[in-house]
Amino acid sequence: MGDAVVEGRMTAAHEGGVVVFLIGMRINSYAAVRSWWPVARAMGPMIAELRRDRSEGLLGYKALCGGPREIHLVQYWESKEKLLAYASAQDRHHRPAWAAFNRRLREGRGRVGFWHETYVVPAGAHESIYMNMPAHGLGEATGVLPVGRRGDRAADRLRAS
Repeated sequence: MGDAVVEGRMTAAHEGGVVVFLIGMRINSYAAVRSWWPVARAMGPMIAELRRDRSEGLLGYKALCGGPREIHLVQYWESKEKLLAYASAQDRHHRPAWAAFNRRLREGRGRVGFWHETYVVPAGAHESIYMNMPAHGLGEATGVLPVGRRGDRAADRLRAS
């Protein structure tokens, strides 16, 4: 959807459940480029692979900077089953990247940190609002529609999801 401002009060068009997957890395030692650079580079091919094949289940993502040492990604997935299937697929980029990362983590002695969190959000347990801004977050991943279609208050939208 790009940077075009959508005027008014909008909400994500997504109905049903969604999985929110947060993943990030922290550079603990800038000098240890061999420890953190491959980790930072590994996400690009995975995202490209997932964008090429929408059936894998990735709805959308957003890269965030958590300060000078941290990189974060917020990902929206169709289901936990699709997320876990991608993570364990032998023929996808994730498995070899994860194996290489684990080797570097053991060898790196704390020079790079890594984390992830997964939230399975059932239908009716999420809502959103975007006011006078480009589509963002779940709205960017799944499209937006006027708030009035789901209710003017957050409580209304939570019931309508």
